[in-house]
Amino acid sequence: MGLTAPRRHVAVLALSLGTGMLVVDNAIATVALPTIARALSISSASAVVVVTVYQVAMLMALLPFSALGDRVGHRRMYQSGQLVFLIASLGSALATNLPMLLATRCLQALGVAAALSVSSALLRATYPSARLGRGMAFNSLVIAVAAAAAPSLGGLILGAGSWRWVFAAATPFALLSLALGQVLPDPKAHSDRFDAAGALLCALMFGLLMSGLSLLLHGDGPIGAALVAVGIPVAIIFVRREMRSARPILPVDLLARATFALPAAAALFAFSASVAFMVALPFRLQTAGLQPAEIGLVLAVWPLAMMIAAPVAGLLADRAPRGLPGAIGMILAATGLATAGILSPDSGVAVLAIPMALGGVGFGLFMAPTAHLIIGAAPRDRAASAGALVSATRFVGQALGAAMASALLATAFGAGPTPAFAAAGLALTSAGFSLVNLFRGARQRALGPTEIVHVEP
Repeated sequence: MGLTAPRRHVAVLALSLGTGMLVVDNAIATVALPTIARALSISSASAVVVVTVYQVAMLMALLPFSALGDRVGHRRMYQSGQLVFLIASLGSALATNLPMLLATRCLQALGVAAALSVSSALLRATYPSARLGRGMAFNSLVIAVAAAAAPSLGGLILGAGSWRWVFAAATPFALLSLALGQVLPDPKAHSDRFDAAGALLCALMFGLLMSGLSLLLHGDGPIGAALVAVGIPVAIIFVRREMRSARPILPVDLLARATFALPAAAALFAFSASVAFMVALPFRLQTAGLQPAEIGLVLAVWPLAMMIAAPVAGLLADRAPRGLPGAIGMILAATGLATAGILSPDSGVAVLAIPMALGGVGFGLFMAPTAHLIIGAAPRDRAASAGALVSATRFVGQALGAAMASALLATAFGAGPTPAFAAAGLALTSAGFSLVNLFRGARQRALGPTEIVHVEP
């Protein structure tokens, strides 16, 4: 199955531009945090909230939008999200204070969530089954290219003009993707009734738990603890409700399988490590006296290395034993992160590029094979749920990583090597889950299959 050329090539371009939209927006906003903090006269920890609130809002909407996309159509949901993103980007560029910026960033997050909630399902419908692993690797390559360009672009924008222009940088991606979007596949929508109550519970669960955790890490104990205390029973009610559903918003039936749970856990810790390190690093480098353009160059090495590793990851995704690429990648990433913590931030861009390159190669080897494990094992009619699960896992990890970085920045440890060492520990934990998956797969090959895994024909 999948689209035939040349329509497939145009559809891949449309999806790639949409992916680039998200990556550029995230990366440039991160680079601009110190400048935004000065411009709006807020603390560094408060500036990080610009990233945290974006992640929380996206998490609240991602899975409900995935279920809604199954009902209204994947292509319609994808393009509607891009339109919302474009409008919200203009609002962010015009923001005059932190509350206004946070509100428009939330709206941006809703637009991105709508697009991301169905992007993996569209990707799976675009590529033939035998080429899905390489398709996931190409998607990772697009992410790496956009992420490599974004920090340097952000540094150039900040050096030449106002921080407001950084929020306009991703809009060309969305405009081009909208123009090409009519060639995207549009799988038949389901006629099932949308579970509005379940969607509300899902949004409340993520909103309460992630906001509460963020406040706890910021040192606002009473309010954070209260939100978590309310969020836990909401989560219990929601999960129990989902376990009785034939088409759950949260794919608890898929998560019950080790083939999903292990790579999802590995992804959670991997993305926590990446964001905790990347959010804190600009502040450390700025403290050492590096200019915005130099900081952008250092940050750009990581995605450039991911770009180089992406073709290898594509081959491994289709051929290597499950868990092996993820384990190798995270061990390499942990080595790079620990080295970045050991090196002095004034060592120079060339020296700092070495651990960044090692970390980027590690993440490049990890991303596509891990996503392929989750999405490729799902039934075709659950592709949107599986893809939303991948994205939700990524953004839970990123929100946790941003909250960790914010907590460290609020103390004397944030501008030092502590974030890098903490990120290295998270990467090693991710490698552990991948190794368990590898050993479990080897045991199954030796003893025979012990569970049924649904793979598309």
